[in-house]
Amino acid sequence: MFDVGFAELFLLALVGLLVLGPERLPGVARTVGGFVRKARASWVSLRTTIESELNEADISEPLKKATDEFKQIGQSLTDMPGFNVDKAEPKPAEAEPETTNDRVADNGGQSQGNGKTSDG
Repeated sequence: MFDVGFAELFLLALVGLLVLGPERLPGVARTVGGFVRKARASWVSLRTTIESELNEADISEPLKKATDEFKQIGQSLTDMPGFNVDKAEPKPAEAEPETTNDRVADNGGQSQGNGKTSDG
């Protein structure tokens, strides 16, 4: 990006060592490293946001076209003679009659068996 090679970095370190001295150079290097790290994180965040916005714009255009097409189809359906939206609604399903078991009947608590009665 900036075409900074080893020779340039070495020259910057040497100038920093001469200007700042050996005691302050590590602290300044940490501070500069922190700024560079924050700048890179901000750049990555900005780039990700821009890319997501562009992708969203690419996706939203076909969705808008499809929505417009569906509206046109709906309009052409309602313009058709003999088509009524009220008639197009589904009818409620009729309830199925409940089936009862013919073998079980209310016969006073007696169970139906083989037709024989037991008297004791």
